[in-house]
Amino acid sequence: MIIRFVAECTANQFPDSESPYFDEPLVGFADASDPLFSSYKEIIGPHHLTPWELMETAFPGKEFVAGTVVCWILPISESTRWSNRNENLWPSREWALTRTHGEAFNNALRRHLTNVLLAKGHQTLAPLLSKGWHTVKTAEGLSSTWSERHAAFAAGLGTFSLNRGFISERGIAHRCGSVITDLIITPSPRRYQQYDENCLFCRNGSCGTCISRCPVGAITRFGHDKERCRAYGYETVVREVGERYGVATPGCGLCQTGVPCETGIPAMHSFLDALPPLRLLCADD
Repeated sequence: MIIRFVAECTANQFPDSESPYFDEPLVGFADASDPLFSSYKEIIGPHHLTPWELMETAFPGKEFVAGTVVCWILPISESTRWSNRNENLWPSREWALTRTHGEAFNNALRRHLTNVLLAKGHQTLAPLLSKGWHTVKTAEGLSSTWSERHAAFAAGLGTFSLNRGFISERGIAHRCGSVITDLIITPSPRRYQQYDENCLFCRNGSCGTCISRCPVGAITRFGHDKERCRAYGYETVVREVGERYGVATPGCGLCQTGVPCETGIPAMHSFLDALPPLRLLCADD
């Protein structure tokens, strides 16, 4: 259903061509009662909602005991990644259009899947389109009541990275999405032990390319400065190229292109240090 919608919906196309924003998606499933979702209240913050808290907000009076978080990864097309790979200050036009119009398509996918499942009699919602979703100011910066990347982690789709991106089998250059439903689907396996093991730097210190890709120094060997990154992407970039590209949210994505994890998980090497699982995750969707 998800793969077909991405392949056939004309909203997944640039306005001046038939080239797609996104290639074939990855799909994963998490048990909505997985204890990992409750642990996010400690890892991210008490403001982060569990699947059932979101469902109970949307469907008051309903009791939910079993269900699924359906997650997907929309890999950004090769031509768009290539265009952004060659930039070092501002995002390319193709990247900016994908960030704005591609995310609008992602919302269309959220609505489509929600409506299909509702029509089949399953209570369903898309967290980012629900009344339970909102941003929250925290000591570490802006956060939210639901993180698509943390949901994707729970659904076995990948792990986090030095730049706080999410490295899937199709790489780090993508958009994420999810819906929560009372339909029961077998959960996807999580084939990783550490929360950041797909990242070469976090695994053994052998990379760090994303550090030099950031034009404002928001990434260092010690991690990601969320507020510096947000100020650049949502203020400076908007001011400098938003009008030229004709979009309100151009994004940036320089640290997601021209890096070893752009298109997949970098070649595995032996761990030099075993890190505690799930330590210091932060929501920055």
